[in-house]
Amino acid sequence: MTALRTAALAAALAGLSATHLAAQDPRLERLDPDTRAAVAVLVDSARATGLPAEALIDRALEGVAKQAPPPRIIAAVTTLFANLRDARTALGATANAPELEAGASAIHLGVSPAALTRLRVLRARQPLTIALSVMADLTARGVPADSAAAAVLALAGSLRDDQFLAFRRSVERDIELGTPAAAAASSTVRLGAGALTTDAGSSGSPRPPRRP
Repeated sequence: MTALRTAALAAALAGLSATHLAAQDPRLERLDPDTRAAVAVLVDSARATGLPAEALIDRALEGVAKQAPPPRIIAAVTTLFANLRDARTALGATANAPELEAGASAIHLGVSPAALTRLRVLRARQPLTIALSVMADLTARGVPADSAAAAVLALAGSLRDDQFLAFRRSVERDIELGTPAAAAASSTVRLGAGALTTDAGSSGSPRPPRRP
């Protein structure tokens, strides 16, 4: 998301009347008054449009914990709101909060919304959180966003969630052994689902979606 788009979104949301805000979460009292007002507008807008408002509150409180300056907190929460909105557009109105958060993370890391829409088609009537999280995780590990998306999409029709976790494990292991990230992802895809083994209780266990 460009800085101009982020600023425009923040300005539009800031223009909403404070009288329209939902009951303010007491956790936001940890923010300074100006930041609290800006974040409250975003939280209220998320609740009104069915986006996971809790993720926005968590992001603001994370900024407080890290002693980030107020403008950076507002920018981070605004960007997350936009990413969540884009994820919902890409994944559809039926996407749940974990799917939206994982999709927002992937978008934030450079994955195109079109890839999320394609994943939704390929895994119709199946949960998308794990596949989206793997897409984001691979990108965060250095796999180019388009390559990470292509790898997940290539396997989307054949892998169960536990196999996607094994796929992520295999790629991460190859990267740690020195294989270039993009090559690690593509070579594992070429091996196919049959080469992916799952280990209950291993480090491949589900983990929360990567934070956008």
